[in-house]
Amino acid sequence: MASLLQSFIDPKKNWFAAQHMKSLTKRLRKYGLRYDDLYDPYYDLDIKEALNRLPKEIVEARHQRLKRAIDLSMKHEYLPEDLQAMQTPFRSYLQDMLALVKRERAEREALGGLPLYQRTIP
Repeated sequence: MASLLQSFIDPKKNWFAAQHMKSLTKRLRKYGLRYDDLYDPYYDLDIKEALNRLPKEIVEARHQRLKRAIDLSMKHEYLPEDLQAMQTPFRSYLQDMLALVKRERAEREALGGLPLYQRTIP
């Protein structure tokens, strides 16, 4: 069952998934965003913790991309074509750290400890 689901969402095996990824790539390039920029740190505390652990330069680059995208959206414009061609929307910078944070949270819960962001200092 799991392999069937994986083959259904894998763009290399499913034509519809490939078309969805292609359209998403096109939309992200228009604004100069990466897929990881779409994660909301206020929605999931694991994402917030992962962003806190990343180097400052990566987080600042993320903020600049988000500011540029908001600015372009408000002006009803897109990035110039030459800049769109340089964008890499699916180059991840957050997934490895997010996986580490989720593993640590699962380990803390298995051992009966509080998650990192719910701990209090006495």
